[in-house]
Amino acid sequence: MIKFLDLHKINARFDVQLKKEFQQFVDSGYYVLGDGTTVFENNFANYCKTKHCIGVSNGLDALILIFKAYLQLGKLKIGDEVLVPANTYIASIISILEVGLKPIFIEPNLDTFNWEASTIKNHITNKTKAILTVHLYGQLADSEAILKLAQNNKLLLIEDAAQAHGAENEFGKRAGNLSHAAAFSFYPSKNLGALGEAGAITTNDSELAEVILELRNYGSALKYQNVRLGVNNRIDEIQARFLNIKLDYLNVDNERRREIAKQYLSLIKNEKIKLPFYNGSKNHNFHLFVILVENRSKFMEFLLDKGIQTSIHYPKPPHKQKALQVFSKLQLPVTEFIHKNCVSLPINPVLSQEQVLKVITAINTY
Repeated sequence: MIKFLDLHKINARFDVQLKKEFQQFVDSGYYVLGDGTTVFENNFANYCKTKHCIGVSNGLDALILIFKAYLQLGKLKIGDEVLVPANTYIASIISILEVGLKPIFIEPNLDTFNWEASTIKNHITNKTKAILTVHLYGQLADSEAILKLAQNNKLLLIEDAAQAHGAENEFGKRAGNLSHAAAFSFYPSKNLGALGEAGAITTNDSELAEVILELRNYGSALKYQNVRLGVNNRIDEIQARFLNIKLDYLNVDNERRREIAKQYLSLIKNEKIKLPFYNGSKNHNFHLFVILVENRSKFMEFLLDKGIQTSIHYPKPPHKQKALQVFSKLQLPVTEFIHKNCVSLPINPVLSQEQVLKVITAINTY
């Protein structure tokens, strides 16, 4: 069986380093916001080429903390509108609603699954105060054009970079450094995945970073000096240490994902399958390789019979979820078409060449 994602095999590559790091962690006697956190924050900031990185508890909390910080700085206020792709994962929408802002859903491009600056522009009103751009499946949205649009309209631009670790645009700028602030998730299945929950925020705004540092730690930068009503959204020290090990391998792993994607794109020849757009650059880290196929249950069962697991990201769009039923009457046909027909193929750095060819052969016989 070709697993959709074999986390055990992925992490087994780091077995010796992880166990050594764990023992050092235990022996240190310092288990919260220790040296491991500081080292990872510095290394990930350097990797993204940003001034600041703040380790936090997970990707959703990263987004919420960014919005909370902007509210406290007076750059946003309750009720302000935030433009967001309609086909994102529900966490993007939750983060907006959680702090009292209003999401405005915008349709994506069917080929890239991302939105475009020209479409975003048509939805900007005097109530619009921020743009939450999402690099869905690991492919950068139209980063430079969206940043220019935000600057021209004096809007905050925030990246949901939960799936885009290491993706970079034509100017060599990486996800996390394409906006005013960016949120990352290090959920175990991500390209840079922890062995539990973890997240981070990157920014070049020192004032924003200071507020977020306080908010994540009970509103305190100095012990027992609470200057804000904060929360406990600190990154787990052991996860920071694990991530620091795996960060060294991120570029190589991303390149392997791109190699597999290029084979899928060049060798899958089946009129029933709509392949994603990819320009061959580093702007996609292929966290996921998503195709469109009608009657996907039949297609997935066919591949399973061939010994190939697939997955769905995501079976139901946010505005059709029960939790967001207030938005259920929105007319978003492109988003709904994607969620009805999308299927994710196996793609990860431990897939063998034999397995890749098996997936391609099976799809071509469907």
